[in-house]
Amino acid sequence: MVPDVSTGSSTLGLINYLFGKGRRDEHFDPHIVAAWDMAGVPDPGRNPEATYTQLARRLDHHVDLRTRELGGKKPPQHVWHCPVRTAPGDRYLTDSEWAEVARRVVAATGIAPEGDEKACRWIAVRHADDHIHIMATTVRADGRRPRTNRDGWRAQRECRSIEAEFGLRRLKSGDLTAPRTPTGAERAKAERQGQTVTARQWLREQAYAVAAAVHTEADYFTVLRSLGIQVKTRLGPETGDVIGYSLAAPGDTNASGAPIWYGGSKLAPDLSINRLRERLPTREVTDRIGPVVDPDTPWRRVENALNSASFVLDSDDDAMAQGHLDAFGDTLHNMARATPDGHRRELAAAAKSFDRGRRSTIRADHQAASALRQAARELVYASSEPGGLAVAVLFAALHLARAAARWHEQRGHEQQAAAARETLRHLQAGYQQAAEPILADLARRTPRATTASRFEQDLRSVLPDHADRILTDPTWPALATTLARAESAGHNPRHLLAEVGTQRELDSADRPAEVLNWRITAQPNRRAQAARRRSTVGDGASSATLQPPVTPVTMKTREGSRHR
Repeated sequence: MVPDVSTGSSTLGLINYLFGKGRRDEHFDPHIVAAWDMAGVPDPGRNPEATYTQLARRLDHHVDLRTRELGGKKPPQHVWHCPVRTAPGDRYLTDSEWAEVARRVVAATGIAPEGDEKACRWIAVRHADDHIHIMATTVRADGRRPRTNRDGWRAQRECRSIEAEFGLRRLKSGDLTAPRTPTGAERAKAERQGQTVTARQWLREQAYAVAAAVHTEADYFTVLRSLGIQVKTRLGPETGDVIGYSLAAPGDTNASGAPIWYGGSKLAPDLSINRLRERLPTREVTDRIGPVVDPDTPWRRVENALNSASFVLDSDDDAMAQGHLDAFGDTLHNMARATPDGHRRELAAAAKSFDRGRRSTIRADHQAASALRQAARELVYASSEPGGLAVAVLFAALHLARAAARWHEQRGHEQQAAAARETLRHLQAGYQQAAEPILADLARRTPRATTASRFEQDLRSVLPDHADRILTDPTWPALATTLARAESAGHNPRHLLAEVGTQRELDSADRPAEVLNWRITAQPNRRAQAARRRSTVGDGASSATLQPPVTPVTMKTREGSRHR
């Protein structure tokens, strides 16, 4: 059951909509199911002699009376509106059941507390099977305004209780950290334009993706403009510094042709200018950013940082864990950008899902997650095709998403846990698409029997408690091939198995050979590293003199985006 609180200034305008045919003739049999005084309320849906104007005047009685007494205008935004909708698949409630829902919601939100004879006037109109609209004028009989602070949250909390009592589907409770839901008008506009998402949603996705990739605040606004997005900044009157900003999507205008602006904090709480600055690196960190000599290095750094983040989620430091979850959101966006086309769609969907799971009421320690965030930004500049290394990173991300869902569940973050689980499903689908052909190719290239037997002996010597499970794992042939390649790259197989086998416990892994395979894949090529060091010394070049570009060369919009 979903409540959606909003305010307005036209009593008659809202009544005309509630008792009208709807924007697409979807309203049928509109009628009042509950009100502050059912005996004295005109119902245009049931009484042919009742008019919309009569009903508006009855509702507005306290507002008009107070206005006359003060000799002024009506209070601003005095019309309170709250549609309440059951979840898809729920049974249809009767009129009497909807009446009880309405009375409980207006009492919980402070509009009409139970037993308060001077409460605001309100009505609940039903014009569809699955929802009602509660409307009230927010001036009490004693002339005071009702106490409706956090009314949306209180309405949600009451709806959770109603769901349990009425046997309805139990939805996730919010914590006021979710982004604003697009309005009905925004959704209708997107449908008319043939878009799958509203302008607000599209801008939010682009802002998250850009913020994940850039190094400075100036770069953030520059890249947004390069995508065709209009940017308007608000400057402080004394310092002249940017204290806020708004974005407008290309071609998104109002009736007069002016751009429709959305403030950063209105897109999402963590897209405000202050929250962005907390996540962007300091000047010192930006100056220390060096060249990427080995194109695979960014992927290895991300894999190591993701594994470290999993350990952080197991600790007792919630602020540090929240910082790593936020950085993980940036990592998913950059992984989607740097990954081949085959499974990019699933990674992009995972990044979009986790935008809800990356924040909670816990204040994040962003500084603690600087290693993960910086490694993620380096992916924007990675130019090589990482192959199996990208799958190893995806495998580590899958493990972290599972840990994130568990972390949120333990703290009662229902919406964030659901978002993390959805992220996990997309990552699993992307992993299957990317890993299956690579594992199959590795299995076809299994080394000679004598070499595989030697690796088996090393395995039994180093990991005796897990050896049987690893050798019976269907991916053992692929692991044997990976061990052979690691040996040719300068690694000692016995030492390597000991190192990767103790990075994290293997007892909970369904396919331990697969886990070890990707851990070994992420190890650097020692012989190639030694050759590069010799080449660097011979050329006398100093890596400190090289600098990467300040902004990504290309920042393409996502596939299927609403604007070009």
